[in-house]
Amino acid sequence: MNKYSVKPLPSDIQSALAERFRKLRKAEGYSQAEMAQRSGVSLGSLKRFELTGQISLESLLKLAHLLDRLEDFMKVFEPSVDMKRIEKLFNS
Repeated sequence: MNKYSVKPLPSDIQSALAERFRKLRKAEGYSQAEMAQRSGVSLGSLKRFELTGQISLESLLKLAHLLDRLEDFMKVFEPSVDMKRIEKLFNS
């Protein structure tokens, strides 16, 4: 985390995602090699992801699909609900 900000940096999120993925992969009983083969992601890409957090979006989605977590990505970039605008409609 950046010492000048309380918000996480992209690198912080990458590391956290990689760690969560590794734990979930192990909990599901997949070896790295088996996960790579079943998902269609190269073993090198999977290992790099777990070590550094770096992976292509396509590969990340393939891994998420195999772990039945693909729907988690449907919330990314959804528009925020502006509650003040909604309240204003009811107060008018």
